[in-house]
Amino acid sequence: MITADAFIKLPYTSDLTEGGIAYAIRSLPYTYNRMGGSLYSRLRRIVGGVAVELAFRRYLGEQEIPFDVKGLTPFTEPDRYDVSLGGHRCDLKTFVTSKRNQITAMRRDPSLALRAPALIPADQFAGENHSDQDLYLFAFLLGLTTNSNDDIKIAVDAGQPIYLIHPMRSEWSRPATWAPLGRVSLKSECSTPLTVEIGGQDSEREFISAKYCLEPLTRVVVDLPLYSLAYLHVDSIPDARIGVHSAANGEVYLISPRDWGNIWIYGMETWLTGYMTREEYRRKASTIFAGSRVFQYSKTQTKNMSVPMADLRPLIELFERVKVWEEKKKNR
Repeated sequence: MITADAFIKLPYTSDLTEGGIAYAIRSLPYTYNRMGGSLYSRLRRIVGGVAVELAFRRYLGEQEIPFDVKGLTPFTEPDRYDVSLGGHRCDLKTFVTSKRNQITAMRRDPSLALRAPALIPADQFAGENHSDQDLYLFAFLLGLTTNSNDDIKIAVDAGQPIYLIHPMRSEWSRPATWAPLGRVSLKSECSTPLTVEIGGQDSEREFISAKYCLEPLTRVVVDLPLYSLAYLHVDSIPDARIGVHSAANGEVYLISPRDWGNIWIYGMETWLTGYMTREEYRRKASTIFAGSRVFQYSKTQTKNMSVPMADLRPLIELFERVKVWEEKKKNR
């Protein structure tokens, strides 16, 4: 059992969001939308999850807690473990909390988080290659997001950073036939010059990207050997459409000013709550069906396994055990 006093609260810095975005844009062709909702919500969940992983590893390093990252998840293989502690594979589950009133309430009374269920998607829990000694760690990321174009404009007017992205449709990002896209060109109808970053994959499915300055109504030819095109990114809100053309399929793909989403997370704090072994979780878990209202979500999008957050074990105890385990290894 844990209490709110056992939570480990970590400060949030913008480089964590930057690291999460770098992962999210590379993972686009491989991301499984288990949770439903908008594409931008899915990307923000990925950004938040990776940001907390980075904050967690930073904390372990600062506290001189031995850990391993050999199992670090490549973006081509989602849902593997993040770090290893004392030889135990760890899977860090992060809940991004972005509602202002809920954030305010939780910061005023952290024990509210104990009402939350420690959720794991049922299909993920049933996956192969798990050991009963694997560890599940749970965390909250308290941070605001922009969920509409009006929210984005408010963030811009306030001088906040943004990361505007337009994920391409699957026929561009995950084409059925792996072949060159041919000559790809960009054209902007905007009233002023605009810098656009594009990212995709080459023949070996390696991530490639480049930036181009688009003058109004001037076609620019992309000099990347693209086999897929995953996204476009701009630094400011376009005031008109941007077009993408591929010689391979002859399609002109038009992106309107409202077709961009901001995946920047304005993080405040990360709370590491507690942990449980997979074996204990399996024994204690109950089922929460899709469509259920829980502390974290107004409606769950998928079937989950659930254990009360209050039933988790304190992480400080785990970290002390890890130090003992590693010391014994040295003395063998």
